[in-house]
Amino acid sequence: MIIYKTSKTTEDLLEIMALQKINLLENLTEIERQNQGFLTVIHSLEVLEKMQAESPNIIIKDKNKIVGYVLAMTKKSKFDIPVLIPMFDTFDKIKYKEKLVSEYNYIVMGQVCIDKKYRGLGLFDGGYEAFKNYFKIEYDFAITEIATKNTRSRAAHKRVGFEEIYKYTDPENVEWNIVVLDWNGINQNIISAENNPF
Repeated sequence: MIIYKTSKTTEDLLEIMALQKINLLENLTEIERQNQGFLTVIHSLEVLEKMQAESPNIIIKDKNKIVGYVLAMTKKSKFDIPVLIPMFDTFDKIKYKEKLVSEYNYIVMGQVCIDKKYRGLGLFDGGYEAFKNYFKIEYDFAITEIATKNTRSRAAHKRVGFEEIYKYTDPENVEWNIVVLDWNGINQNIISAENNPF
């Protein structure tokens, strides 16, 4: 039975790290990257603990095993993961709906991953449903960036309602698309209130 809940324990974070490691860019073949997508950032336990102290993550469990997650980061996470500083700096410079992104109270979708054996079962959509239901009262929208070359991830995020609002190239010469999931503009047929555990 699949359940959606928030992360609470060190064991939760260790399971997230294990699933993350398997799906990192460098641990996948080129065909897997193209067909299944990939993760770019690896988090240490210390960083995940800091993130969790600020805001819980959404975890997806089958019985007692984590089979997916959606990480959450606040603005306070900017300096915890150096590779993400350009992303946060870009947020401060761009506009969304005629206002600087920095003027909004936003939550950052830090990373999403579904176990290979559980893909195609709706868990990606369900994870974002749970993410929205948990954060929509406190935050204006969710924002993140996706590597342009990660076409699978870009398509999946577009399907659940993310809108690409800006594109930039980081200091490592990687092109990124900044995307926003606006709670008010979201496709309610995809992200609904069903199975809301919060």
